[in-house]
Amino acid sequence: MNQKEVAELRRRFRLDKSAISRIYGCYVNGSSKEIISDLDEPLSLMPAEEAEKYLNLLKKALSGALGRNLLDIVFSTEQVADSPEHRLLTALRSSGLKDGEARRTFYQTVIERLEMGEGNYLILLAHDAYDVPRRGADDEIQADASDEVFQYILCCVCPVKGCKMELGYFPGENEFHSCAAGQVVSPPELGFLFPAFDNRAANIYNALFYSRNADQLHQEFIDAVFHTEPPMSAAEQKEAFENALSGALEDECLMDVVQSVHEQLREKIEQHKESRDPEPLAVTARDVGGILQTCGIAQERLDAFQVRCDEYFGENAALNPSNLIDSKRFEVKTPEITITISPECSYLVETCVIDGRKYLLIPAGEGVEINGLAVGLRDGREKQMESGSI
Repeated sequence: MNQKEVAELRRRFRLDKSAISRIYGCYVNGSSKEIISDLDEPLSLMPAEEAEKYLNLLKKALSGALGRNLLDIVFSTEQVADSPEHRLLTALRSSGLKDGEARRTFYQTVIERLEMGEGNYLILLAHDAYDVPRRGADDEIQADASDEVFQYILCCVCPVKGCKMELGYFPGENEFHSCAAGQVVSPPELGFLFPAFDNRAANIYNALFYSRNADQLHQEFIDAVFHTEPPMSAAEQKEAFENALSGALEDECLMDVVQSVHEQLREKIEQHKESRDPEPLAVTARDVGGILQTCGIAQERLDAFQVRCDEYFGENAALNPSNLIDSKRFEVKTPEITITISPECSYLVETCVIDGRKYLLIPAGEGVEINGLAVGLRDGREKQMESGSI
């Protein structure tokens, strides 16, 4: 799925847009892994404000960045042909979630494996049938023309947290007393869409998985519900990329080389954002190898980098640059100090050798502050400097 297709489905989650007739789910005790209560409520009989809150929770399972918070789950041909996990998802979808036995099986599958800590949580399920409008040659939606009805289920898992005791006013007694608002449902921690909405049509070979925290994917949930190899989290991808760089480059993993990789990947991210291209941005190990080559890295080290990336990510893997670098922060750390720089100014940090000792060099003129206090810089004696990479 691309960003435009995700946005198209997100716009459905309004009372006047969706064809969701009921909200299903269950409230779970996280400690005992027992269902406290079942949820099976018609949306039309709820107060409008309450119905909107349910729809907003579900919509959040379609939020975040593709490749980070929203990840493709790919079923094998064998799974689609005959597997318990795909049969269950298909039964939920084809029955419009009206199959009570399938719902109970799904709940138990999730509850037995999901690790949400000691807190309680709410599993929500909804079914929608979207009469997909045709797009014209000008890419404009033709609301009165449709060739496809996209039927899908959306699931989200929301932590439920107890409120702190607060001081509240009791009008009957004309006094203030301690009180608590009870249990509050938090935004979803994870969720999924099945089937995927690829090329604005159903793709039963894929699901779209959501994780609020891109670094913690709840792989036990993915294994239980989809029984597929969990994708690498953003944190795992970043660590693997850094290991591939340092392991392949060895003593050529120099500051100016890493600066160049960081800057060029950051530029790709910014350019993609400005282009509003709905397709996710992706780079390959070969693309990064091209950056390394411009830094003068030897071919044998480039080949070693390619081999390591293939081992970590798979051959010719398409990687999201946002998972490989922190595009909003550039941090230089030594055992004694840490310097955080705006990424667009990372080029200002240089390395040099003064009197045989290695230094990080940052140009400074006017506007120097210490904890908000403007200060000047004392002119020191000039030293002979040998500039270059450490």
